[in-house]
Amino acid sequence: MKAKLAVLFAGVGLMAAVPLFAHHSFSAEYDRDKHVSLTGTVTKVEWMNPHARFYVDVKDAKTGQITNWEFELGSPNGLMRNGWSRNSMKEGDVVSVEGSAAKDGSNLCNATTVKLADGRRLFAGSSSENPATQ
Repeated sequence: MKAKLAVLFAGVGLMAAVPLFAHHSFSAEYDRDKHVSLTGTVTKVEWMNPHARFYVDVKDAKTGQITNWEFELGSPNGLMRNGWSRNSMKEGDVVSVEGSAAKDGSNLCNATTVKLADGRRLFAGSSSENPATQ
């Protein structure tokens, strides 16, 4: 019976560790040299670990076409240390975002700063940020 319990606990421990292996590094997904600066309307906010995310409808100035962008932030805990709260950004808010685009060309960005509708500029707690330059 003890051997079965030991195997069970070992299996549970391995399954719990799998999400840790799935976590990516910044350079695996984003290109620090592909700077993005976009303004649009927030459509969704996901305040969860390991990274908070939000989505913004951005209108192309030339074509008028609206594209939904996904922005990755730091962890909720890190965001709170940078002045964020769950209510800092809501659906319908107009925001300006700066960050690094995804390497694959998708509408995905690792945000570095977010300028809120009230003019506040919040740092995104991103792994791409370099505190020495801010």
